[in-house]
Amino acid sequence: MSTAKNKPRLGVIGCGAIAQEIVRAVREGVVNANIIVMMDIYPEKCQKLAEMLTEKPSIVTSIDDFLQADIDYAIEAASQQAVREYGEKILSKGVSLVVLSVGALLDPDTRHKLEKAAEESGARIYAPTGAIAGLDAVRAARIAGIETVKLRTIKPAKSLGVNVDKPTKLYEGPAHEAVKLYPFNINVAAALSLAAGKEAQVEIIADPNATRNTHIIIVESPATRIEIKVENTPSKTNPKTSWLAALSAIELLRRITSTDPLLVGS
Repeated sequence: MSTAKNKPRLGVIGCGAIAQEIVRAVREGVVNANIIVMMDIYPEKCQKLAEMLTEKPSIVTSIDDFLQADIDYAIEAASQQAVREYGEKILSKGVSLVVLSVGALLDPDTRHKLEKAAEESGARIYAPTGAIAGLDAVRAARIAGIETVKLRTIKPAKSLGVNVDKPTKLYEGPAHEAVKLYPFNINVAAALSLAAGKEAQVEIIADPNATRNTHIIIVESPATRIEIKVENTPSKTNPKTSWLAALSAIELLRRITSTDPLLVGS
């Protein structure tokens, strides 16, 4: 593990759009860490990202080879399936895990296995806020009790893979079903549910005229009523997700790897 004199050592699983933003942040010093290993079933994708770094990471295609590297944090930027397949093994090695496919954590069995592995090894599981805002207030309200949690998501129809001529509701129901049906589009529902300690009720709207990914959050508690609207620019490299989702992951990594004397936010 790293010491105060050394930069934290990162491993990245999944070399797609969000991983590209993370690599750029490391290269530019926004995240004070080194990436020493990358993993993807398509190693050529990792090779393109590795070229962005001065210190070249190892590129592997198996979790066993990935865990041969001496890393402090593994960043899952691949899929919910990757969380289910690799998460327990990573945490059991004492490596903390940053889960970007947060929807996987709404599966009780997966979450239990990961939490048990982390407790036994001393590792930690981190889930970024993603493409929404206000989870610090939601976590605070949870102490007083939360009565209702609602999320309404409106996205460009093409990013949801549908062709409609007017705003169309594609889904209404609990978050755990939403993340199964739309695993690359609605991780925010999982992050909101986990922060609230109560499953969010979700609506997903496909809008042919929308140019941004919009999330409307309503949380009601004896302590407060929270209503937040976030309008995000889609990622240039992956319109299914928001640019803010990548920035959120970067900020989480910046915080957990930094030595800043002042941290803002609960």
